[in-house]
Amino acid sequence: MKEDYVIGIDFGTDSVRALVVNAQTGEQAGTAVREYSRWKQGKYCDASLSQFRQHPLDYLEGLEGAVKEALEKAGDHVRQNIRGISVDTTGSTPVAVDRNGTPLSLLPEFADNPNGMFILWKDHTANAEAEQINDLAHGLATDYTKYVGGIYSSEWFWAKILRTLRVDPEVRENAFSWVEHCDWISAELTGNTDPLTLKRSRCAAGHKALWHQDFDGLPPSDFLSKLDPLLDGIGDRLFSQTETSDAPMGTISSGWASKLGVPENVVIGVGAFDAHMGAVGALIEPYSLCKVIGTSTCDMLIAPNEEAGHLLIKGICGQVDGSIIPGMLGMEAGQSAFGDIYAWFAKLIIEPVRTLLGEEAAQEMSRNLIPHLAKHAEKLPVTDNDIIAIDWLNGRRTPDANHTLKGAILGLNLASDHVRIFKALVESTAYGSKSIVERFRHEGVPIHQVIAIGGVAKKSPFVMQTLADVLNMPIKVAASEQACALGAAMFAAVASGVYTSLPEAQEAMSSGFDAVYSPRPAQAAVYQTLYQKYLQTGAFLENSFLHQFSLA
Repeated sequence: MKEDYVIGIDFGTDSVRALVVNAQTGEQAGTAVREYSRWKQGKYCDASLSQFRQHPLDYLEGLEGAVKEALEKAGDHVRQNIRGISVDTTGSTPVAVDRNGTPLSLLPEFADNPNGMFILWKDHTANAEAEQINDLAHGLATDYTKYVGGIYSSEWFWAKILRTLRVDPEVRENAFSWVEHCDWISAELTGNTDPLTLKRSRCAAGHKALWHQDFDGLPPSDFLSKLDPLLDGIGDRLFSQTETSDAPMGTISSGWASKLGVPENVVIGVGAFDAHMGAVGALIEPYSLCKVIGTSTCDMLIAPNEEAGHLLIKGICGQVDGSIIPGMLGMEAGQSAFGDIYAWFAKLIIEPVRTLLGEEAAQEMSRNLIPHLAKHAEKLPVTDNDIIAIDWLNGRRTPDANHTLKGAILGLNLASDHVRIFKALVESTAYGSKSIVERFRHEGVPIHQVIAIGGVAKKSPFVMQTLADVLNMPIKVAASEQACALGAAMFAAVASGVYTSLPEAQEAMSSGFDAVYSPRPAQAAVYQTLYQKYLQTGAFLENSFLHQFSLA
């Protein structure tokens, strides 16, 4: 029997992963990871300003290196039988491009200008612009935020574009259009990056750019020009149509086919965001909440359009027909920080060690600190008087986006050691997850089960057990350590014609689940009390303390 192979490429926050998969069996033939070299050096970023930018060369070099290494591991037989390639990326991560679709930072005069680079999902420099979008939209007869939860976020497309146009006259003068990472990298592989003709992802456009069928595409020009005259006419240089990710973007260019060593008839699929393709790789089904748990979380949910399409779900990151599974309503929520909170706490401890004892000691502690904290935290009892932490260290994504919010730790005393504080931080991320579940339920969308993927889900039993106890629901962990890349590979198999539908590809290529965390009744009961304290504390921070702080 002829074997067909596909490649899923997963662009994460820190690195890119390539996965070569047998499309008939789902067997992994080769995989490789490349870190972004400039990003690793901290270039073009300023955490104090919430500025996070990535250079397109990191993406291009990472893609080439990861795919070539994965194919070398797979062998020549596999290489000659590659049928399709699909890509997932972080988002919203847009970039300013010229008339040819070239990111400005690939031009010599913008090579070191962060505003000509990809504006990473977690960049929050556009908080003021997001607030302005909300103020305008909420005062109109047609609220263009109604399909994205009613609140536009500074992490999204329009806020980032407007902020950049306002602060950088050179980018403003030279930016012909703007393209999401998942669209640009897929188009780059085909050789057609023309911003007026390249296919745009339904996933990216619907969840982050206010695209909807009811609006005949993007918000109209009068809305955009009223928002700021700098946006006048920009819609003519963007798009009105979108595609789901089972559609082909095109065929690989001869240049990329030669670079990667694959046939010139390889089909490139339309891209999407990592969490959405990850949910596909994890076998999401209606009313199953799929949590992609890493530095942050993205929470995916699907439902039949005829059952949930009439709802307007407040405070989430959008509801889009076909954004996850073609033909189903895709819903997104998430937390702006999850694993990042644990990493922040670890850094507080490790940096003095680096200063006092040297790099070798700091590296040793870095490898062992989080597992050590988790080992001891899981031995602590859960009581009504435990420390309460609020997980808004990077603002709040959902429910009800507000990236000006700050985190907090309350209830400290002289017995509050590093293990107890770590336990409280883990619990805070679980409470943040519970608030998302409760919002969906309150808005009329049931959740029947929870599926987890991502680094934290695979590596931290303590975090996952805490999450199951707080949610008071079982959590199934997908077996694949590369669910996002696997989901991309499934889409590649459909776009290239190996399968006629996504469910066919999922059935053939799935790796199933390898762990289940069940809630412990005693701990779940206490956590219900602690969760109420979390809500009360969060309300105080948001409505009283932080409001007064911002006015000072």
